[in-house]
Amino acid sequence: MAAMVAIVDIYSQAAGLPWRLPIDQQSRSYHQLLSAGLPAGAISWRLRRGRIQRPYHGRYIPGPDLPGLWGRAQAALMDSPHSVLGFHTAAQLHGFGVAPTESIHLLTQAGGPFPQRRGVTAHQTVLPIGPPVRIVGLPCASAARVAVDLARSLPRFDALPVLDAALFAGAVTPEDLLIEVGRHDGLRGVRQARELVAVADGRAECRQESQLRLLLTDAGIRDYVPQLPVRDDTGCVRCRLDLGDPHHMIAAEYDGSSHLSRQRLQQDRWRHNWLEQRGWAMRYFTSSDLYHSPHQILSTLAAARRSRAYRRPWRSSNDDTP
Repeated sequence: MAAMVAIVDIYSQAAGLPWRLPIDQQSRSYHQLLSAGLPAGAISWRLRRGRIQRPYHGRYIPGPDLPGLWGRAQAALMDSPHSVLGFHTAAQLHGFGVAPTESIHLLTQAGGPFPQRRGVTAHQTVLPIGPPVRIVGLPCASAARVAVDLARSLPRFDALPVLDAALFAGAVTPEDLLIEVGRHDGLRGVRQARELVAVADGRAECRQESQLRLLLTDAGIRDYVPQLPVRDDTGCVRCRLDLGDPHHMIAAEYDGSSHLSRQRLQQDRWRHNWLEQRGWAMRYFTSSDLYHSPHQILSTLAAARRSRAYRRPWRSSNDDTP
């Protein structure tokens, strides 16, 4: 089975997924198809010719296309009616699905039925699941519960993007996360979740921005503000910096694949020249730097800070930092 959704770099794309989600036709069990008048031979014939699809053993969805997120989730819930969607799957439905997965993730109460099916990952929990939140008709764990569950269980470098994306999408507030992480006290990974909730920021716009900020935060560098606005002489915001140190006027920018087009390159050159003229020291990093040479990022920004130690700070009239 192919992955449902690849890594989503742009948080706005993740936030828009629930609104773009096609709602597949209802899934049916093998016995339901038989009861509807389809003999076994007819079911096999339709399956071979793509008239129906089988996302899991014994579950069928009409139509020639591979079932999408909604259809696979609905089919998985048929075998586990007391479960709700959680973790990666619920995060996608809440609008912050920036962690990749190839499975449908279900959340079940400890001691209850534990579904075991290829393509379905079940998570038993000792915490009460609580009333489900219905999204496009599917029962999901609450957004705060999902965010903290992922913050506890994912690698640290992947966990902060989930929290940032949840705040960016408006699915949770900082207060929601603080309350929820308190409910998980004593569970595995809660220390990591608590540390990351403290630095989560909904102003970040992509996972690499979040990861770059985490790299700096873990190195004790907390001067950089996500999406820092820079104004012109009239007070209008002309651009925003991925991460900006307003005191030393240093910017740390992530250059992804979206910066490779000719039009974007022209815009980036104008933006770079305008910011340099206003006194900003621009430093650019790529995925190779972030994932393979993080020490080089830290040394580059440290050198920039040393070179600007005696510069006049950024004018307070431009300072939009909280």
